[in-house]
Amino acid sequence: MLSKNSLVQAARYMRPVLQQRATSTLHSKASTAVMPDLQSELPECDYQPPQYTGPSYEKVLQIRQKHITPNIVPHFTKPLLIHNGHMQWLFDNEGRRYLDMFGGIVTVSVGHCHPKVNRALQQQINTLWHTTNIYMHPKIHEYAERLTAKLPGDLKSVCFVNSGSEANDLAMLIARIHTGNQDIITFRNAYHGMSPYTMGLTALSTWRFSLPGINNGIQHVMNPDPYLGLWGGAACRDSPIQTDRRCDCTPETGCVAGLRYYDQLEEVFKYSLPRGHVAAMFAESIQGVGGTVQYPKGYIKKAAELVRANGGLFIADEVQTGFGRTGEHFWGFEGHDFVPDIVTMAKGIGNGFPLAAVVTTPKIAAALGQALHFNTFGGNPMASAVGISVLDVIEEENLQNNSLEVGTYFLKGLAELRERFEIIGDVRGKGLMIGVEFVSDHITRTPLSAPHVVEIWETCKDMGVLFGRGGLNGNVLSVRPPLCVTLEDVDIALNVLETVCTQHLEKKLRNWRRSV
Repeated sequence: MLSKNSLVQAARYMRPVLQQRATSTLHSKASTAVMPDLQSELPECDYQPPQYTGPSYEKVLQIRQKHITPNIVPHFTKPLLIHNGHMQWLFDNEGRRYLDMFGGIVTVSVGHCHPKVNRALQQQINTLWHTTNIYMHPKIHEYAERLTAKLPGDLKSVCFVNSGSEANDLAMLIARIHTGNQDIITFRNAYHGMSPYTMGLTALSTWRFSLPGINNGIQHVMNPDPYLGLWGGAACRDSPIQTDRRCDCTPETGCVAGLRYYDQLEEVFKYSLPRGHVAAMFAESIQGVGGTVQYPKGYIKKAAELVRANGGLFIADEVQTGFGRTGEHFWGFEGHDFVPDIVTMAKGIGNGFPLAAVVTTPKIAAALGQALHFNTFGGNPMASAVGISVLDVIEEENLQNNSLEVGTYFLKGLAELRERFEIIGDVRGKGLMIGVEFVSDHITRTPLSAPHVVEIWETCKDMGVLFGRGGLNGNVLSVRPPLCVTLEDVDIALNVLETVCTQHLEKKLRNWRRSV
C-alpha cells in the first residue's frame, strides 16, 4: 500500500510523468507502459562484435548446472551470456549491446579489450609468458618503478600478487610481523576479501562462513556512515552530493558526526585492545561491496593517528577506489588527506587481467625478509606488461579527469532523480565510484524490499544498461563503469533509471487504486 508521502509524490510528478531531458531521445517513451527498445536509442558504435560461435545458451546453462560450483551465481533471472567487449560496451551471444555501468565489478578501468592494453599483452605473450621470480625479467622491474612513482611519501616497496584477497592477506601478515602485535581493526560493513584469513576482516554477514578462528585478533568497530549511521548530516561527506539529514557541523566545530564516530573508535581502544599493542587498521577509502559508503570528513586521518599512537599501521584498501576512479585523486586515500603505511590494490590495476599489489615502505617491507615468502604468479611478465599499459592509458587519455567530470555530472543527475522519486533515498560517491540507495521512503530510510530492487535492476538490464548491486540488503545500485564512459553514456543511464523509477511508481499507483 502507498504511504502518504508516495501519494503526494505521485500527484506531484505524474502530471507530466517526466520532464524532457534535452540530451535524451528516450523521454518520449518514458510515460508509456511499453518498454523502450534501447538498442535503437544507443549512440552509434563503429565496432562490430564477431559472430558468436560457442555452445548454445541452453548448453551453457546445462554445463553450469552439472559442472560449476553453486557459489558462482550469475546476475539476473535470465543470465546474460556475454561473449565480447569493447571499451564501455558488452555484447551477448545474440549480438545485443549493453552499456556496462559496473565494469566487471569495478575491474575494467580503461575499457574492455582496450587496443593498447591488448597490444601490450600480445607482444608479451609472444616474448615470455612465465618464469616466476626465481629469475629476473625486465617487466616486473619496469612496472614496479612506474607504479611506485604514483604513490606519495616513502611508499616505494611493492610485492605483486594476483587478487585483492591475496593483497589484503599479505598486508595483514606484514603488519603483524612488522609490529609484533596481533589485533587488527576494521569497520562493520567492510569487505576486504573472502580467503579464510581476510574473511575475518570482512564484516558483512552475507559474506561470512561459520569457520573457527576467523575472528582471531579482529575487532569490528562502528561504521561511520553519515546516511544510515547514528550521526551524519548534509555537510559530512567528501562528495558533490550530500545526505538529506540535518547537519550540526559548523566551520568552528568541524564535522560533528566525524568527531562522534571517532569517540566510539577511541572507546574500543580504551576497553577492547591492549594499549600500545595494535597491529593495524584496515579501511577502504570508500566502502565498495558495503554500498559505496563514505566516511565523515577528517575521520580517517584522525583514526590513522590513533592507530599509530598505539603501535599499529594504517592500511588503505584501494582495490576499488584506486587508479583515478574517484576523479579528484589517483588514490582514494588522498581524499582523506593522509598517507597510509600500506596500500593494497587490485581490480582496475590490470583492467581485468589477474593482477594485484601491496605497496609499503622499505622499512616495513623488511619484515618479509624474516622468512621465505613467495607467490608463483605474482608480477609475471604478462601481468606486468598489462599493468604498465594500463598506467599509460590512464595518463594518455586523461581518464582520471574524465572520471571527475563525467562522474560529477552523473552524481548531479542522480541527485535530481532523488528529489523526484521517493524510492531513491541517497546518492553518494566521488568520480565514477557511485552508489544509489533504494528505500521505501525518505523519512525512515528503510531499505526497499528485495523484489522491488531486483525488478528495477533487471529492467535496467532489459533496457540495455548494466548496473551492480551492493549493501548488506542488496538495495544499493553500484555504478562503477569503465573510466572511458562519456556524458552521452551517462544520459542514457539516467534516462533508463528515470524510466524504470517512473514505471515502479505507476505500478504502485495501479496497485493502490485496486486496493481502495
